[in-house]
Amino acid sequence: MAASAVDTRTTPTHCPYCALQCGISLDPGPGAEAREPVLLAGRDFETNGGALCRKGYSAGNLLNHPERLRTPLRRAADGGFEPVGWDEALDVLAQRAADIRREHGADAVAVFGAGGLTNEKAYQLGKFARLALGTARIDYNGRFCMSSAAAAGNRAFGLDRGLPFPLADLDAASMILMLGSNVAETMPPFVRHLEHARACGGLIVVDPRRSPTAELCADGSGWHLQPTPGTDLQLLLGLAHVLLAENLVDDQYLANRTNGLPGLRASVAGWWPERVAATTGVPATEIRRTARALAAAAAAAKTGGGGVFILTGRGVEQHTNGTDTTTAAINIALLLGLPGTLGGGFGTITGQGNGQGGREHGQKADQLPGYRKITDPADRAHVAKVWGVDPETIPGPGIPATELLHTLGTESGARMLMVHGSNPVLSSPDASKVLAGLRRLDFLVVCDFFLSETAAEADLVLPVLQWAEEEGTMTNLEGRVLRRRKALEAPTGTRGELWILAELARRLESPGTFSADAREVFEELRLASAGGLADYSGVDWDDLDAGAAVYWPCSAEHAVSRVPGQRSGTPRLFLDGFAHPDARARLIAVFPGASGGDLHSAGRLALVTGRLLEHYQSGTQTRRVAELAGAAPETRLEIHPATALAHGIAEGQRVAVRNGRGEVVARARLTTAVRLDTVFLPFHFAGKQNANLLTDSAVDPISAMPAFKNASVSLHALGDES
Repeated sequence: MAASAVDTRTTPTHCPYCALQCGISLDPGPGAEAREPVLLAGRDFETNGGALCRKGYSAGNLLNHPERLRTPLRRAADGGFEPVGWDEALDVLAQRAADIRREHGADAVAVFGAGGLTNEKAYQLGKFARLALGTARIDYNGRFCMSSAAAAGNRAFGLDRGLPFPLADLDAASMILMLGSNVAETMPPFVRHLEHARACGGLIVVDPRRSPTAELCADGSGWHLQPTPGTDLQLLLGLAHVLLAENLVDDQYLANRTNGLPGLRASVAGWWPERVAATTGVPATEIRRTARALAAAAAAAKTGGGGVFILTGRGVEQHTNGTDTTTAAINIALLLGLPGTLGGGFGTITGQGNGQGGREHGQKADQLPGYRKITDPADRAHVAKVWGVDPETIPGPGIPATELLHTLGTESGARMLMVHGSNPVLSSPDASKVLAGLRRLDFLVVCDFFLSETAAEADLVLPVLQWAEEEGTMTNLEGRVLRRRKALEAPTGTRGELWILAELARRLESPGTFSADAREVFEELRLASAGGLADYSGVDWDDLDAGAAVYWPCSAEHAVSRVPGQRSGTPRLFLDGFAHPDARARLIAVFPGASGGDLHSAGRLALVTGRLLEHYQSGTQTRRVAELAGAAPETRLEIHPATALAHGIAEGQRVAVRNGRGEVVARARLTTAVRLDTVFLPFHFAGKQNANLLTDSAVDPISAMPAFKNASVSLHALGDES
C-alpha cells in the first residue's frame, strides 16, 4: 500500500489488527469520493516506530472490498439471503428478542462480543445485554485468549494489565524470557523491542516449535528451550527449584513485598532438574543454565544493568492448567524481585486489538465496567447509579464462552444469540459443536462487515463500520488508551454498532440511556469505571486527541498532560505496592495435574495451533486480501521429516489429521522446526481446514480458558485426488 505525504486530509490513527495498535496515517487519496486508492503509511509511534507488518500495510484494501456488506440481510424462504431495510431489520430483531424472552426467559437471549471492539462498543454491549435484554448470558472471545493470564495476574498482584509497564521498557532489557509467544509472526513490529536483549545474548524463548521468534536466538542472541507440549508448568517448577535450591532469589524483596514463600518452597522441592528433564525433554543443564542466567541478570539490573522481563503468551496459557502455568511464571519473576521495580517485571502479551480494553468494561460474563465484580454489592450499586437503574435490575454473573456456545439451542442454553465482531464457527474449540448449536437456535444475529462463516449461518446479518470509519478509543497491550479516528465516510447502507444498540434499546423500551455518539459513551464509561481497578475517570478525550500517553488506572485526581509523549495515569504499576489490601504480592504454590488425556499416547501426536505471518485470527479479513491469501492460500501441516517418513507422508502431500472430535485436511510441510512428537496447524482457515475441529473444549477450572493446546491427533496420508 503506497505511502503519502502528510496533508490536511491525513488522519493519524492505529492499525485495526493486533494489540500493538501500531501508529498509522490514513489518506483517502486523490480518489477519495470513490474510496480508492486509500493511502496508508506507518506513523512514528512507540510500539512500532513507523514500521508495519504485511497485515497492517494491506489493511486499507478491505475498506472498499467487493465483498463488503452494505445492506442488512435476512434469511429467505429458499435458504439464501435477501436484502432488507434497516427499520425492518431492527423491528424484526427486537420482536424476536421480546418473543423469546417472554416464552423462555431473559437468559434465553445471549450475546457474544469480541476483543476487537472499541472500548465504547464493549461497554455499551455489556450495558445493552444487561438492561435492554435483561440477560446474564454475555461473554466474549477474549475468554479464548486472555482469561488465564488475567486470572493469574489478579490472584498474584490483585490486578490484571497485560504489560504493567510501557513496552518501550523492553528496549533496554538485558534478558527477556518469552514463554509460548511467537511475536515475530503474530506482531512483527514487536521484535524491535527485543534487540537490546538479543545484543546482550539474553533472549530466551520457550516453545515446542522452533518458531521464527525462536529462530531469533539462533545466531547466539540467546537460546531456545523446546519442551514436550503440555509440560510448561513442570519446566517452570524446575526453574523455581534451581533458584531456591541455589539461593539465587532476592531475599530482601521477598521479605518486604511478598507472601507465601514457605508454601512455594515446599511445592517445588521435588522438581529437581533431572526429574524435570525426564518430563519435559529439556536437558537438566539447560534448566540450570537458564535459572542461573536469569538470576545473574536480575542481580545486575538492581545495580544499573539492563532490565529482566518474563513474558507469557497463549502457548503456555491455553491449557486446562493455564492459570497455574502463568502463576508459575509470575512466581519466578517474584523470586527474582522483578515486578513493581524499574529493573524488570512480568507481563503477558495481549493478542487482539482491544484485548485489554475489551475485557475491562463489561462484556465478560462476571464483570461490570472498570473491572468491577458483578457479584459485589458496592460495585453493582456504583454502576447502577451511573446507568440510572436499581441495582436489582442488573442480572448476576453469566456463563463463560465455551459453555455458552456449546449449550446453544439446548434445554439449558440460549435460544437466540447476537454476535458482535467474532467468528466462533472458526475460533471456538471443538468447533463442530458450536456450528451445531448455532443451527439449533431459534434466531441468530451477526454484526460484521463481511459474510464470515458465522454470519453465513445467521437469520439476520447487520453490516457495520470498519476501523477507519468510526470514532472511539482502544487500549493497547501496555494499558495505554488510544484514539481511533474516523478518516473516511462509511459506505451507504452500513451503520455503527453504537447506533444499532441504541436503536434496539429504544425498541425494547430499555431502562437507562443509550447514545450513538462514541464520545458520549466514553464519558459515561469514565463515570462507570471511576474508583474501579480499571479506572478511566481521569482519561480525557481531548488529551488523547492531542497525543498524550495515558495509561490506566487514571483517576480524576491524576494530572493529565497534553504534551505528546509525556506519560500520565499509571504507566508502571506496583511501584508503590501491589493491588492487594496489604500491598504485597502472592507467591502461590501450583502443582501439575493429570496428564492431558492421550496427548502423548502411542501412535498419537501432539497438535500445536497458532498463527501465520500473513493472517489474523479466523482470517475473515486477511483471507480477503489478495497478497496475503496468495502468500498463504491454504492450511499447512508442519511435520518433522522423520515423523512424515514413518507415516508415509511426502512434502506437499494432502494429509487427514484426525481425532475423536473431527478431521482436518492439510498439505504437509516437512520441517525440523517441530518436534518428532508434534505437528503444527494454523487456525485461520475454514471448512475442512479449520484446526479448531480438532481442539479440546475442556477448560481451565479457574479461568474457563479452553485447552486449545492440548489436542492429540493421528495422521493419514491421502492421495493427490483428495
